[in-house]
Amino acid sequence: MSYFEPTGPADPRRHAPAAERNGAPILEVLRRALPASGTVLEVASGTGQHAVLFAGALPRLDWQPSDADPELRASIEAWRAGAALPNLRAPLALDAAADGWPLDRADALVCINMIHIAPWDAALGLFRGAARLLPAGAPLLLYGPFKRGGRHTADSNAAFDASLRARDPAWGVRGLEEVERAARGFTLAEAVEMPANNLTLLFRRDARA
Repeated sequence: MSYFEPTGPADPRRHAPAAERNGAPILEVLRRALPASGTVLEVASGTGQHAVLFAGALPRLDWQPSDADPELRASIEAWRAGAALPNLRAPLALDAAADGWPLDRADALVCINMIHIAPWDAALGLFRGAARLLPAGAPLLLYGPFKRGGRHTADSNAAFDASLRARDPAWGVRGLEEVERAARGFTLAEAVEMPANNLTLLFRRDARA
């Protein structure tokens, strides 16, 4: 089963019900964590629903969506065209696990619901790429379900983890501690409790030596 539903037979936009549910709570965290202005790179933007919501709500920020999947980039572009927001850029082809990214600098990075629906290499690549792009003190925000102390925080998360691993053994709900260890060059500033047993992890880029 796909996590992204078609909007219509001739419509390239995809729709994720979760994006409608979690968009507002995530936006609350973004409002206080992101800089007042600058470029925000969203890695693994999915359908593009979040990009439209966040760019519309944060007009002083240039929102740069991206995704590795060409069908999802088409969806993002279709949502973008319909929204006609001047601060929402065209989506980039970006594979988080790749060493080369099509962007040289950003002032913040946001990644929602990716690292559990991707191989662990994608999470490692995400931090490597973010370390190249972000200046000292810049925020990197991850949203999704996480284990704590090696344990799931809810039975629903355990069931979700089992379903992910059945679909692809390289996927799965990650542990907060293993993500923090992987975040080389970053310090975990805050773990924000979110609805539906999710967390938003706010990392800050360390000062370069």
